[in-house]
Parts: sequence; structure tokens; C-alpha cells
Amino acid sequence: MSKQSNTLQLSAKNLETEFPRSPRETLGGFVVAARALDKCRAVLAGTNGEYHFNCPLDNTFFDFVGISGDTFKDFVATGADDEAVGKWIQENSQVKEKREIIAWNNKMRYMRPVDMPIELQEFLEGYIPEYLPSNKIVRVWFDVYDIEEGRI
Repeated sequence: MSKQSNTLQLSAKNLETEFPRSPRETLGGFVVAARALDKCRAVLAGTNGEYHFNCPLDNTFFDFVGISGDTFKDFVATGADDEAVGKWIQENSQVKEKREIIAWNNKMRYMRPVDMPIELQEFLEGYIPEYLPSNKIVRVWFDVYDIEEGRI
């Protein structure tokens, strides 16, 4: 096993037994990025369980920064640690203006289901009652992940 693949194996979470980071957590200054990284590493290590990398949530981040999921995955496969991935994101992002990043982060943090495309609203309409406790209220999109994974 190469040093890079060994590093990747050590840094990959086993998403069959633990959760990826909250989409609210930042990496390189961007929400969603840390979660996408956790899922990417797990996919590369074969420990992703039911989690999918390059999903609609991940793609909100990739579309915003102008980096493809495949390009991100290729870099992550080098075994880069969180700090190196954060720096790589900053260097490769097409978005450099701090205010634009802050505005996008806040838009994502506070996006209500009603503000989402109808296809995602339709998906959440069935998903929320099936997978979330009925006593929990989803106020924003990220609540779905944090409720389901026990953070709130």
C-alpha cells in the first residue's frame, strides 16, 4: 500500500458506523465542503455505506466554486489532509471574493425547503416524514442532515 493510499485509509471515516460532518461545517471557508470531503474519502476507501459523493448537496458546492466532483475526487485521492484540501479548494475555486463566499454560505445555511427547486421540495416532502422524528421541525435544508444524524 502506498503512503498516499495509507493516508487516505487513515483519514477516511467509516460512514457505516459514523456520520460525515454537518453541511454547516466549513472547509477552506465554504459550507458543504467538509461533508463532501468526508463522503469522498469514504467512497475512495469503500466505507461510504449508504452515503453518496457528488450528490445534489455536494453539487451545490461544486457548482458554486467551479470545481468538478471528479477533479475534487482526484485531488482527495492523493491522501491530502483537511488543511491541504482546504487550501486546494481556495486555490482552485473560481470564486475569490470573500463577500461572495459569505453570501453563498449564508444562503446555503438558511435555505428553507420552500426556496428550493420543486424537485428537491418533492423529494423532501416524502423523505422528512419517513426518516426524521415527527417531533423535530425542519426550518432549513441543513436541519434535515443534522436532525437525522443526531446533531440537533
